[in-house]
Amino acid sequence: MNGKARSESPEQIKKRIIELFNENVRGRISDTSGSNADHDGKDGHWLEKQMGIKHNGNNAPDLDGFEMKNNTTSKTTFGDWSPSRRFRIYKKGNEYEINRSMFLKIFGAPNALKEGRHSWSGKPVPKVGKYNFFGQMLKVDKEGNIHALYSYDKDQRENKNNIVPESLQQNDLILAVWDAEMMKKRVEDKFNKLGWFKCEKDKNGVYSKIVFGNPINFETWIDGVRKGLIFFDSGMYDGNPRPYANWRATNQYWESLIVDSY
Repeated sequence: MNGKARSESPEQIKKRIIELFNENVRGRISDTSGSNADHDGKDGHWLEKQMGIKHNGNNAPDLDGFEMKNNTTSKTTFGDWSPSRRFRIYKKGNEYEINRSMFLKIFGAPNALKEGRHSWSGKPVPKVGKYNFFGQMLKVDKEGNIHALYSYDKDQRENKNNIVPESLQQNDLILAVWDAEMMKKRVEDKFNKLGWFKCEKDKNGVYSKIVFGNPINFETWIDGVRKGLIFFDSGMYDGNPRPYANWRATNQYWESLIVDSY
């Protein structure tokens, strides 16, 4: 199905997606017995196979203009979208370049269950609206650029003076930037073609319905970010080069975007 010439109407493509779901997914429980038990994406890979999608990292719709999302417990991902600038901390022309490991030790937190391994995940990760315990916050400017900010005065860690180098003991430092133009392309390349659909399960884990939503443009997406409905959900940790810079929203938000259910 992927790669077909766009000779069909959106409704014809939608009908074909529903038929694929009915034939290969509806009424079934995902079979992940041959997958790595520790791999979080094994369920999604099974669904991609059933729907005829080849697993890839392309920032493009999965099926002829429609982006597919899988059933999840509480939140669903828009994309793993790294910032356009990070590990280059700056303020008013001054720039402080640090490596990934240093960034995680200064602005992340150690995990006692992982032998003290540092990560920028969970509590340290900035959200829109207010500074967190680690002195971090996301701010969206009027153009739609997203900044991850750090302020030493807002950092509530008791030993912050030993963690944060003296040169970085400042307010309103910019830790990372998601450029509006870059994010517009990412969002609209993936979600602003024909729309999106999601394969949903019942309480027993059986795929029971397929729902569709309209295309999502950048203006809609960044409005969700400004309101805190769409959030940065970093999973970056020391020892792994992957960015894990996911942007997600709760399933309640996704449900508010549904226009058709089958």
